[in-house]
Amino acid sequence: ADPAVHDLGGGIKVFAGQRAEGFYVDLGSIFDLGILRPFEQDHTTFGLSGTGLGSMAAGVNATKALNVHTIALQLPKRMLTRGGVDPTSVAAPTSVIGVWTAAARQRARIIGGPGAGGVEAGPFVQVSRLGNPLVNEVVIPMGDKDNWNALDPSADAQFLGYFQDPELARLLPVLYPGVFPNLAAYNAGPRRNRADLVAILLTGLPAGVVPGFQNFTGSTPADMLRLNLAVAPTTSGPSNLGLVGGDPAGFPNGRRVFDDVVTIEVRALAGATLGLVDPSFTPDGAAGVATQGLTTSATDLSAQGTESYLDRFPYLGVPYSGFDVPAA
Repeated sequence: ADPAVHDLGGGIKVFAGQRAEGFYVDLGSIFDLGILRPFEQDHTTFGLSGTGLGSMAAGVNATKALNVHTIALQLPKRMLTRGGVDPTSVAAPTSVIGVWTAAARQRARIIGGPGAGGVEAGPFVQVSRLGNPLVNEVVIPMGDKDNWNALDPSADAQFLGYFQDPELARLLPVLYPGVFPNLAAYNAGPRRNRADLVAILLTGLPAGVVPGFQNFTGSTPADMLRLNLAVAPTTSGPSNLGLVGGDPAGFPNGRRVFDDVVTIEVRALAGATLGLVDPSFTPDGAAGVATQGLTTSATDLSAQGTESYLDRFPYLGVPYSGFDVPAA
C-alpha cells in the first residue's frame, strides 16, 4: 500500500485503492438462525445437536478472501473537533465526536435497451446510512429499514423503542431454553427498557457508567459511531472485544478494523451490559462468553479471521489476487 499513500501535509494522509476486507462475520449462522457459540448445540429451532457442530466449532467467515474498494484518511484530531481543539481530557465533552456515512442515488433511473446505456436524473436521494455496525440489520425491523436508511440520525427518536426492546434480545431465551434464564425473566417483566443499548448505540456512554470513560454526545438519540479522541490507542495487548474486553480504545469507542463488533453487540443484546445501568439485573453467564466463533488479532496474523492487517496506515491488508486460492 505504501506507494499509494499520499502525504498532503499538515498530518493528513490519504489512500485509495483495493484492500483485503477486514470485517469478519459468520453470516450464515448469526443472521439466518441466531446461532451462537459455545452453546449452539442448545439451539431449539432445528435440533442443531445433530449437525456435528461441537461447542468449540469455529464460525465460517462469510467475507473471507474478499477485497474492498477503500478510501482511507488520516487526519489530525483538531480537524474533527468543535472549535479545532486538540483533545486531552477524556471527561471533556469536546473530546467526543459522532460519525456516520450515507449513500445517495438519483431519484429516477431509466434502463436502456440492448447496447444503450441507462439514464439517471433528478435530485440525489439518500438510500442508505451506517453509524454503528449491524443496527440496520439486527435492530431495525424489516418494515422500517427503508425509512430508517432515508433519514439522518437526528431523526432517530422515532425508532427508540426498537433499541429499548430489541427483537433479538427477546428471542435469545426462546432460541436457547435455559441458557439465558435471567434475560428471560427480565423480558417477562413489566419494566423492560434496555437503557444500556440506548446508551451504547444512540447517545454514547455518559460519565460514571464505565470508570474513567465517556463518549456521550447528548440526550438526543442518534445512531452514530462515537469516538472519544482523548483515549489513547492501545499499543500493547489490545482486546478485539473493545470496551467489554477492558480495552477503552475499541468498539463502541470508535471501531478498529480488527474489533469483533458482531460478538460485542451480541453480548450486549444478551444482557452482558444491562447490569451497568440496572444494578438489580445479573447477566447470565452465557452473555459473557457468547461468540460468533471467529476471532482476530491486531498482532497475531495467524489468528483465524485475521485478514493480514498492516501495523500502519491504511491498516487493511494486501488485497487478494485473482490467482489466490484461499485456505479452507
